[in-house]
Amino acid sequence: MTRHVAIYIFPDMEVLDFAGPFEVFSTASRVFGRRNPERPLPFEVFTVAQSTEPVLARAGLRVLPDHTLATCPQPGILLIPGGVVAAELAKPEVLDWVAQASRLAAVTASVCTGAFILAKAGLLAGRMATTHWEDLAELRLAFPDVEVIAGRRWVDEGAVVSSAGIAAGIDMSLHLVARFAGDALAAATARQMDVPYIREP
Repeated sequence: MTRHVAIYIFPDMEVLDFAGPFEVFSTASRVFGRRNPERPLPFEVFTVAQSTEPVLARAGLRVLPDHTLATCPQPGILLIPGGVVAAELAKPEVLDWVAQASRLAAVTASVCTGAFILAKAGLLAGRMATTHWEDLAELRLAFPDVEVIAGRRWVDEGAVVSSAGIAAGIDMSLHLVARFAGDALAAATARQMDVPYIREP
């Protein structure tokens, strides 16, 4: 079974927040395909944005989205990166889409300040979550119904998973590869990417 991994992209997002997970899931499928040429790939990764216009990430990287909110296939894994999220938090159409897409997704995940978008969409109420260390206090203040956890690379609450800042999104994504496609593939993906494979958050 191939799972759609949809990564929402937006202006001023942190580059590694979306590119790290994109690399993890696409590398996992590439490694799997080499070993199992006759079997369906575990992940199909794509980006989604409000429109088809190029998205200008932090530091000026331009990214062309694969889908719009209207044309996006139903995600099996929905991933929300962080960065400067204030504008996204003020967009009801984005928050509604995140909430709706998450209902049928196996998991909705955030990297860094993407947790604020999940919280604003109502996905973190009564749950544990984490974010970048600089933003932990603000997340607690803005969303008192969220149990904000410090000192963890990621927090897995089943249907919702959040990670700490920037590079922690790679660790969380490897964790999700292990969840959905097995520990051996996650370990092989980390080796292919030449990054540490951290099994415990």
